[in-house]
Amino acid sequence: MNCTEGDLYMNYHSVATSGIGNPSGSFASFYGNISDHAGTYVSYNGTDAGTVHYIYVFYSGYGDGSGQLVKNNAASANNCSTVDGYRVYYNSGYAGHSQSIPHYYGCGSSTNLDATLKNNNASSHFA
Repeated sequence: MNCTEGDLYMNYHSVATSGIGNPSGSFASFYGNISDHAGTYVSYNGTDAGTVHYIYVFYSGYGDGSGQLVKNNAASANNCSTVDGYRVYYNSGYAGHSQSIPHYYGCGSSTNLDATLKNNNASSHFA
């Protein structure tokens, strides 16, 4: 994992029972608010011709979870922001049950998603 300041990393696996460190397997990185972990359409010039569809998947080549959709497949998260928190939500559009992911500068440790959110994550934003 190559941590960039401000990134949120969603991990395919949970952290070991010790709760310290980062899990094995694949991960995905985000910067900013993501209203739907399945993907989003972004228009760069205000027309359909300039619309790009981003599909959020775990990075390929990093073990278990590689290439799978992030939505409803994450078990833990790293918040690499120096000051901001992130919240992960059960539903798209920042709705439903949520969990705060505390910041650990340098991505030194992951936070397991709670039982409601583990493999049921749909959106996330700076908190």
